[in-house]
Amino acid sequence: MQLDVEITGKQFESAAGERHDVLTGIKFSLRAGEVGVFVGPSGCGKSTMLKILAGLDHDYRGKVSRPAAGRLGMVFQEPRLLPWRSVEDNVRLAAPDIDRARLSELFSVLELTAHRSHYPGELSLGLARRVALARAFAVEPDFLILDEPLASLDDALAARLREEIATLVGGRSMITLLVTHNLDDAVRLGDRLFLLSARPARILADLPIPLPRGARGEAEIAAIKASIVRRTNGEPAERDAHR
Repeated sequence: MQLDVEITGKQFESAAGERHDVLTGIKFSLRAGEVGVFVGPSGCGKSTMLKILAGLDHDYRGKVSRPAAGRLGMVFQEPRLLPWRSVEDNVRLAAPDIDRARLSELFSVLELTAHRSHYPGELSLGLARRVALARAFAVEPDFLILDEPLASLDDALAARLREEIATLVGGRSMITLLVTHNLDDAVRLGDRLFLLSARPARILADLPIPLPRGARGEAEIAAIKASIVRRTNGEPAERDAHR
């Protein structure tokens, strides 16, 4: 099972009829079990790329080959929960056949057990993001897309939710693609980092992180980040810190 992507061009047309390039030179592949992380500046076209990969936007030049008949799970920047449905009902709408034991396990990992009968209006942003994650994982996806799932959270909450995502991803064989502008999140969650340029976005570097997530302590993470910064600044590295 593999995702193959080659986007040679994507444009938007302004109200004045002018064409603006958004994406160019996006080419990569991801296998099942890999977590690919795209890091780039705000407004470079990351979310536009995800819509193409999810099959929500067909107006581009190139080709995207997703897993045949694969299930897609997607977490948007906003939780997008139905306000008139409870937490459990929001998840069951996406995965109506999920059994109660599986759902309870998912709620336990995401710290939602006490909130399954609550409504979105009663939830904090952090809890609402957890429900969005539960909804995506409940369908048991073959291809999971996470669009800035930790945005607008304080550091402590983001760190806890990051660990929960790592636990869920680590227990499944699927293709995972995460978009973020936070290098720390990228290094802690990713197996491969794709660094994007400013708009029109293109891939500047494809950086593997061979060290397993569970073996990355604070010192290793700091070394990996320093190595990436050196490489993106064009500085020669005496050795790759992540080897």
